[in-house]
Amino acid sequence: MTSYEKKDERCNKESAKDVSPNIAKEAVLLESIPLPKDTPVVKGYDWNLGINYDALLETYKYSGFQATSFGLAVEEIMKMLKSRERPLSSEQEDTLEDDPFIRRKSSCTIFLGYTSNMASCGVRDSIRFLVQHKLVDCVVTTAGGVEEDLIKCLAPTYIGDFSLSGATLRDKGINRIGNLLVPNENYCKFENWVTPKLNEMLNEQVTKSTIWSPSKIIARLGHEINDSSSICYWAAKNQIPIFSPALTDGSLGDMMYFHSYTNPGFIVDILQDLRRLNSMAVKAVNSGMIIIGGGVVKHHICNANLMRNGADFSVFINTSSEFDGSDSGARPDEAVSWGKIKKTASPVKVINNLN
Repeated sequence: MTSYEKKDERCNKESAKDVSPNIAKEAVLLESIPLPKDTPVVKGYDWNLGINYDALLETYKYSGFQATSFGLAVEEIMKMLKSRERPLSSEQEDTLEDDPFIRRKSSCTIFLGYTSNMASCGVRDSIRFLVQHKLVDCVVTTAGGVEEDLIKCLAPTYIGDFSLSGATLRDKGINRIGNLLVPNENYCKFENWVTPKLNEMLNEQVTKSTIWSPSKIIARLGHEINDSSSICYWAAKNQIPIFSPALTDGSLGDMMYFHSYTNPGFIVDILQDLRRLNSMAVKAVNSGMIIIGGGVVKHHICNANLMRNGADFSVFINTSSEFDGSDSGARPDEAVSWGKIKKTASPVKVINNLN
């Protein structure tokens, strides 16, 4: 290599050293394009202002991650309540409807759905408040969502631990729901309480030709429990229907199974409730869905709103993902494709557990 070639090589290396930081710098400090002026700014709540729950909930929308989804959910629910406050016009008054369960009561019919674990845990008390103060028009839940509410009126549920041995608990006659503990004695008390009620309902079926549906059974049990801590009690008192299309899938179903041997013939008509639920959706001036969890609860409410070409307001809260194709984890936009949520709506999903 000549002296000139060596010099060129050295110059090239030095030039490369000069260029390398510039390339990295350009990559790291890529020039930004200005965001739209109305783009929200991330900001949390200033606790120096004291405790102001309205202001606190408002800041969730600007906190980021799932807090933003929660804040949007609050905003969506406020839209439901605001729509609900509008008085019905004379044309919208549902005076000819004989069934008080499906008679239109406001300008926004709110459907609340939740799975049984919500009745097992302390959320039950929040749901009871909503029903007690007539903030919802319709409830859809599982068998467990009904029986766990009623059983708590007879005996308490306790706090345990997720790691407790199932075999050890079984030997002690204690059932575990996550980190909650339910002694088997609670279900024995439930059987002693509910069996006479089933006998009465069967007798009315025979003597009065009463056709029982899940919602009528739940209303009857709500009246009978006569306990102000109960969701079912307040739903019955306020004539808010509780629909449970899978009513036999739980302890209540076990009791009906045992009852069918000692006193056979009790008939439960689920189609009657389907007509009731769908009629409520069709009659709704506006409709809102608040669904905690998935499964049959979520689909039952969404499918009812398909009958009116979609809900106006929707909030989903669950832990499921959409990637297995289940309706439980499906995002609201999938429901839009089916006509279960209106194309013009602004639905929200809150994922309360990121895997």
